[in-house]
Amino acid sequence: MHYLHTMIRVTDPEATVRFFELLGLEEVRRMENEKGRFTLIFLAAPEDSNGPGKRANAEVELTYNWPAEDGSAPEEYGGGRNFGHLAYRVDDIYATCQRLKDGGVTINRPPRDGHMAFVRTPDNISIELLQAGDPLSPAEPWASMPNTGNW
Repeated sequence: MHYLHTMIRVTDPEATVRFFELLGLEEVRRMENEKGRFTLIFLAAPEDSNGPGKRANAEVELTYNWPAEDGSAPEEYGGGRNFGHLAYRVDDIYATCQRLKDGGVTINRPPRDGHMAFVRTPDNISIELLQAGDPLSPAEPWASMPNTGNW
């Protein structure tokens, strides 16, 4: 298993980037998603960076959800909702999810795509699991398993 990133939701991405730059982190990559209406900004300490545009060894992911197209108020985050999840890369997402399931953990977002799953800690902290390398071929019971709760 390899630690990847911690995600937090932000309301002012540029101000948050400036804050983390003052802390000593650098922006290493940015992704704009027009369809999903969000921006992801990844920052890392220079010691963890692998160069611009490349995944760093450990990152902070800033998620900015764009305001609604209808002009309604932007999202506000309270009660810890601005904290998103911890992410880990795993060698075999199916085996990892099976081990967790066998241990009584609910698989909130099953790895239907052979690539990504979400589970929660006993304190409801979201954990994202990502398959190392290419996604695995879809397999049961995961391929047809519905989402449970939220993540």
